[in-house]
Amino acid sequence: MAEKRLKIWYDGEADYLEVIFDQRDGYFRETDYDQVMEKVDMQGNVLGFSVLKLSALGKSPLEVAL
Repeated sequence: MAEKRLKIWYDGEADYLEVIFDQRDGYFRETDYDQVMEKVDMQGNVLGFSVLKLSALGKSPLEVAL
């Protein structure tokens, strides 16, 4: 079985988190939550997500449907 790799990137200055599940071509689109974008391929399959202003979330969990 092929090993799955997860790419996680955080920019502290921009307070931006990006998590990519699959390293394929795609684009980011809006979700129902302003701070969260999802990365999808041309068929709409989710490849990852990003969160802006991550520190503003505090200790409350954020639940978003992707």
